[in-house]
Amino acid sequence: HCMRCGRRLKWYEMVPVFSFLALRGRCAGCGEKISPQYPLIEAANGLLWVFLFWHFGLTWTALCACGFVSCLLALSVIDARTGEIPVGINICIAVLAVCMTALDLSNWPTHVIGLFAVSGPLYVLWLVTRGNGVGGGDIMLLAASGLLLGRQLILFAVVAGCVVAVCVHIPRMALKKAGRALAFGPYLSVGMFLALLWGESVINWYLRLLH
Repeated sequence: HCMRCGRRLKWYEMVPVFSFLALRGRCAGCGEKISPQYPLIEAANGLLWVFLFWHFGLTWTALCACGFVSCLLALSVIDARTGEIPVGINICIAVLAVCMTALDLSNWPTHVIGLFAVSGPLYVLWLVTRGNGVGGGDIMLLAASGLLLGRQLILFAVVAGCVVAVCVHIPRMALKKAGRALAFGPYLSVGMFLALLWGESVINWYLRLLH
């Protein structure tokens, strides 16, 4: 439905990117301008899917990865705008995590440990601080994503997300006078994307350096 006039969209008006171009960026009912962020996000999602199938091949793992990355993209935009991560997206990631664990059944212990590896300590922090130390949405995201990625990769994702947050948010504080509070979902999403694609390679490289 159009948010302004309530007009029900026709099926061909919901085709990603092309519908925006066909409608010339406006609602066919009331003429309300449609934000260009929608086709940009849709295009980015499509390109990510192509890249993931190229990276993983035409496999069930690639399909689960595509769903996971789409969820990360959606929650990043929503969290950046509202400061909240929708429960529905976390549930979707949890379902994908169960599927990914089933595809990697021989390594199910690392997936189960990943479920609690980061979310467990953060949940304790949430209880101690009465919800002031960390957001509940972040905890649920880390739990579901930890099950999907496994123990090592979820730890890598958190470290990578923190590094990205420092590199991005500190300059924003200095140049744009941004406050100390930040939506952590987008940074976690970047870390999880990196972990999904190259986490194992980076971890193995680091372990070889230690030996």
